[in-house]
Amino acid sequence: MLVMILGLVLFLGTHSVRIFADDWRSEQIQRLGEMRWKGLFSLVSIVGLALAIWGFGRMRLDPTWVWYPPVGMRHAVALLMLPAFLLLVAAYVPHNHIKAKLGHPMVLAVKVWAFAHLLANGRLGDIVFFGAFLLWAVLDFRAARRRQPAPAVSPRASGTLITLGVGLVAYYLFAFHLHVWVTGVPVM
Repeated sequence: MLVMILGLVLFLGTHSVRIFADDWRSEQIQRLGEMRWKGLFSLVSIVGLALAIWGFGRMRLDPTWVWYPPVGMRHAVALLMLPAFLLLVAAYVPHNHIKAKLGHPMVLAVKVWAFAHLLANGRLGDIVFFGAFLLWAVLDFRAARRRQPAPAVSPRASGTLITLGVGLVAYYLFAFHLHVWVTGVPVM
């Protein structure tokens, strides 16, 4: 579990700079240049995510159970993941009503994803992994709401329809085809 925790610290730590040290971040961007900052940020993030995922997989080989979730929680996860995918896609599709209304749909998607997976997983490693992401998402959303909002972009029905279509297709592909390949665990 130590490798997973190290990965989480690296990945979520880099993604927490705006939460805890936004002025320092701005200074570093000024000092290093935006592209160099993004390159270093990306490198540390990729290493952290790879370690977290690898450590998560290793943790599953010898789990410590904290609680045994009811089987029905898997259905709750399947249901909650639909809005999570729609929120995730809304972060990237321009001019959609979801992003215009919520402001930070990717962070909200992480909240829903992490919460849903906490419901259906009772191993200590699962609780640490998904709990860390949920805590980060709560703190990041709060910090983002305090920052100056991005300039308003008028949403269009076409952007929202694209968001819904891509989100539904992504949900279908991941839930029914890719989840087992990526995680080794079937959805149902």
